[in-house]
Amino acid sequence: MSDASAPVTVIRSAAWIVAWDEARGRHVYLHDGDVAFAGDRIVQVGGRYEGEAAVELDGRDRMVAPGLINIHSHPSSEPMNKGMLDELGSKRLYMSSLYEFMPLFRPDPEGVQHCAQVALSELMMSGVTTLVDLSVPYEGWLDLLAQSGLRAYAAPMYRSARWYTRNGHVTEYEWDEAAGETAMEEAMAVVEAAVAHPSGRLSGIVSPSQIDTCTPELIQASAAEAKRRGLKMTLHAAQSVVEFQEITRRHGMTPIEWLDSLGVLDDNLIIGHGIFLNDHANANWPMANDFETLQKSGAAVAHCPTVFQRRGITMRTLGRYLRGGIPMGLGTDTYPHNMLEEMRNALTNSRVMATNVYDIRTAQLVDMATTGGAKILGNDQIGKLAPGMKADLFTVDIRHRAMRPVRDPLSSLVYVAAERAVSDVYVDGRQVVKDGDCVAFDLDRALDGLEAAQRRAEAMFRQLDFAGRSHAQAAPYVYANEGAE
Repeated sequence: MSDASAPVTVIRSAAWIVAWDEARGRHVYLHDGDVAFAGDRIVQVGGRYEGEAAVELDGRDRMVAPGLINIHSHPSSEPMNKGMLDELGSKRLYMSSLYEFMPLFRPDPEGVQHCAQVALSELMMSGVTTLVDLSVPYEGWLDLLAQSGLRAYAAPMYRSARWYTRNGHVTEYEWDEAAGETAMEEAMAVVEAAVAHPSGRLSGIVSPSQIDTCTPELIQASAAEAKRRGLKMTLHAAQSVVEFQEITRRHGMTPIEWLDSLGVLDDNLIIGHGIFLNDHANANWPMANDFETLQKSGAAVAHCPTVFQRRGITMRTLGRYLRGGIPMGLGTDTYPHNMLEEMRNALTNSRVMATNVYDIRTAQLVDMATTGGAKILGNDQIGKLAPGMKADLFTVDIRHRAMRPVRDPLSSLVYVAAERAVSDVYVDGRQVVKDGDCVAFDLDRALDGLEAAQRRAEAMFRQLDFAGRSHAQAAPYVYANEGAE
């Protein structure tokens, strides 16, 4: 609970409040009320706060909402890919970009720092207060997360094999089981450091990278270690046709069936993506029932539509998963690290695939990004605006041109305004975004560094590509760009 001695901040007379109604078990709109927090805790939502306040903010042109929870993101690498992977997918590897192209666009150590600062800034500026950061461990990672001000779960990735292609149509795996075990040990040390970090806002998640790059022993050991430590486990699974076919080739089972056979498909697991179930049109494996298996397991799915829609790939459908009772959370995965646009894309894709506007409603996406994510992470202190909850929240300028006319502010925010209307963001009662700008980082400087890192990656591209292409040949510019190599 709140520290009685902590100074109180009050947002006075907020025009709209997305408040938690405990009796009804859902968010509701309140009007013309105060939101007060002291230290890291909310003390009042709605009505008039009559106590002494150290800081009073004018809320008459603001909506106050619970901070958003992103359960799957890669901040340390993905910003590098902007302008490179927008229109790339392997024509002979079922349109995925994972195997032919993504290994070729990698930031160097200096670039990683800039990538992370850009992504973390963008996330907070779109209302994110809690993040699951799936990264290969890098120097200064945890301190950078703490510096951002975010509530963050470090998910250090490790694996037994790397994937590659020598021809653009066959994916191969280079295995080193001992290296995978060593990497897991190193990842657990990072997880321990995150849990013990003096900021008090960090925790950890056990994260074997991908179902097809980890031995069954590594996956099972990871699941056991997660439960021993009281932590969640996440891994990428059912994320591509290539992976689906590889797992069925190896084991005669779908990725979901195989995880179940290993004894790890349970309510402690968060599946990254979970798109290609056996009845997906692009998988077409009729001798399984992945959907029912998922339903019975209690395993959660991190849904990240934006990166897939660029390849013409979609879940079929998010509304179906939700109606089936599968725990669903939302992640940005890749660039843009914009949670509000991710929500919009999730809504649009689900309706298009269902050919039904009623397949999914905006409230379901808000729930996924707040209470749903909190439940999946096992954290009952976030995702709601209610007394006693963590003071993780953001405000929206309802006078912003993209928000007007204001009939339903959440609808305007998700479908139109997105991050442009986000004004201020607080985590643990500390302001991390002020007037739309990230407090912890110099975003312009980080972007300068990211651009320099991208130029360095371009220079290395031909050496890494099996076909010896330049970056301009592999990822053509929108129009002919004279002088580009």
